[in-house]
Amino acid sequence: MLEANLLAEGATLIGDAGLATLGATIGMGLTVAGAAMGIGNVAGSAVQAMARQPEAHSRVFSTMLIAAALIEGFTFFALIICLIVAFR
Repeated sequence: MLEANLLAEGATLIGDAGLATLGATIGMGLTVAGAAMGIGNVAGSAVQAMARQPEAHSRVFSTMLIAAALIEGFTFFALIICLIVAFR
């Protein structure tokens, strides 16, 4: 009876804060999954490049570390934004 009255008055079950938290949670999951895929691709390509040209190991490795650090930095920034939205 109470639920029927609340829905009749136009109240929502989730609310704006719940939708923001849901969106932030989905955003965090997508961010982490995308970062994992990106770093996996970078590492896999670097291993293939090192296997093909072992003499270029140091250049490939340093480039791989820089790319992985940039991906991690972006991921950390995106997670902070999602947390700000979730707890605002």
